[in-house]
Amino acid sequence: MHQLNIQNRKEEKEKRILIVEDSITVRSMLKNFVENAGYSVMTAVDGLDGFNKLSSEEFDLIISDIEMPRMNGFELTKRVRESGNHPDIPVILVTALESQEDMKMGMDAGADAYIVKSSFEKSNLIQTIKRFI
Repeated sequence: MHQLNIQNRKEEKEKRILIVEDSITVRSMLKNFVENAGYSVMTAVDGLDGFNKLSSEEFDLIISDIEMPRMNGFELTKRVRESGNHPDIPVILVTALESQEDMKMGMDAGADAYIVKSSFEKSNLIQTIKRFI
C-alpha cells in the first residue's frame, strides 16, 4: 500500500517545460497556453539562454523557436542531443519556417516534432506535448 502512495505522488508531480523564444509576444502566448494546460513553465529569450537554463534546471520538455539571436533552435536542439545532461529530452520546434528543407534540418538536428506557426493551433501544441510527457 505504501508503495502505491509513493507512485501516485510521483505521477502528480507537475511537468516542467522550457519555452525558448526571442519574441516576447509569442513567448508570452506560448507560456499562457502551456500553463493553462497544467504545466509549469520557464522561459528563455534565445537558444543560449535556454541551453544555460537547461544546464542548471530540470525540464521534461523543450519548446523552441528556430530563428533567434546568439543560438538558433537548430543549434540548441543539436547541443541538447550532444550534451551528456539531457540527450533524450523531447524537443518541439515551433517556427515560421515552413519549407521541407527547414523541417528536415530540424529533424536532423534531433527535434521530436516540428510545428509551423502559420498553421498553429493551441490544441495541436498541447496534444503534441502530451504525446511526449
